Amino acid sequence: MSVTALRRAARETLSGLPREFWWLWTSTLVNRLGGFVATFMALYLTLDRGYSASYAGLVASLHGLGGVVSSLGGGVMADRIGRRPTLLLSQIATAVSVAVLGFVTDPVAIAGVAFVVGAASNASRPAVQAMMADIVRPEDRVRAFSLNYWAINLGFAVSSMAAGFIAEVSYRAGFLLEAGMTFVCAVVIFLKLPESRPERESKAVREEPVGLGSVVRDLRFMSVVGLSFLVALVFQQGSVGLPVAMGAAGFTPADYGLAIAVNGVLIVVLQIPVTRFIEHRDPRRLLVISSVLAGYGFGLTAFAGSVGVFALTVCVWTLAEIVNAPTQTGLVVALSPTQGRGRYQGMYTLSWAVASLVAPVMSGFVIDRFGAEWLWGMCAVVGTVAGAGYAVLMRRLGAEEPFADGGERAGDERTAAVRTGTGT
Repeated sequence: MSVTALRRAARETLSGLPREFWWLWTSTLVNRLGGFVATFMALYLTLDRGYSASYAGLVASLHGLGGVVSSLGGGVMADRIGRRPTLLLSQIATAVSVAVLGFVTDPVAIAGVAFVVGAASNASRPAVQAMMADIVRPEDRVRAFSLNYWAINLGFAVSSMAAGFIAEVSYRAGFLLEAGMTFVCAVVIFLKLPESRPERESKAVREEPVGLGSVVRDLRFMSVVGLSFLVALVFQQGSVGLPVAMGAAGFTPADYGLAIAVNGVLIVVLQIPVTRFIEHRDPRRLLVISSVLAGYGFGLTAFAGSVGVFALTVCVWTLAEIVNAPTQTGLVVALSPTQGRGRYQGMYTLSWAVASLVAPVMSGFVIDRFGAEWLWGMCAVVGTVAGAGYAVLMRRLGAEEPFADGGERAGDERTAAVRTGTGT
């Protein structure tokens, strides 16, 4: 491809999105560039503080549990008080709690603050996704979600490398740096992002707000949440099952780092061109293919005997991740009533948060009792089940709904049927 063609492709990918989206994108990138706690928490507790691996695992679980609790709470806040206030509160709370975590020394206090950090940081995710859906045109949403996902991974890749050097000097400096950059995100949101929550236009809508009960009773959306949980279980194995299996097979942490680095590099390099390729293709088929590809990508790990082969399997499921992430998020928006986007995004976020709690337990149990080959075989089965589930669900949604217009018409036409909750 010529330089001119590359420039044209980049221009077409980046053009047409509102200014507010790019400020939101910038806050996401800055936030991820400052990421330190989640990456190096275990090393900080075991090497710097001298705690046991079991205690470090407990703290990591509490951090994840905080995310589970705040997934729904953040979604409710985004719908009730607005996207912008929710983002401000969550970012400021994250900055303060991360800074505190760098100074507390009591084991109970560390565990408690880690829970708060997990809750505060995860509370912003439903608001970010809802705001993005509010400000971006339906036909541009897959592209916008893809660019946001690209920013997340670019920030994570850079911060992971930088955090390693920072940890050599001072773990506390890393905590303070993350707190500072998170506070910068709050400032960006305060100065540059207006509130985007859609106004309720009719009395009927005001009398029948979307509650969490409404979301739970929306069976087709909860089917998506269930399928998302299965896919998330598979993808989580890249950070929980893969390192354990490689370690048990005699590979070093450096070997795992080399293999998993392929994931971040490919996402940074391929996310935008792959998005251009899939942007106008059938999302139904993309979800089926990406789910199956993820399952069998991890399934192929059972045959890996060298770092190079492990890296090749990472390439397979990374491609599935690149396709699945923006398409899945687009489906969630398409099935969400306009006034309930925060709660719907919160429920979707919950599926990933719960998977992050279940996956470590599941992978450890399977590897210890049956061996890593069984874990990779299970991934292939789960991916196949998820793909079949998406195929059935999409057939029931019909040929025109909900992707034909980004879900706006479908979501609004069924407002009365969905909004039967109490506004919780």
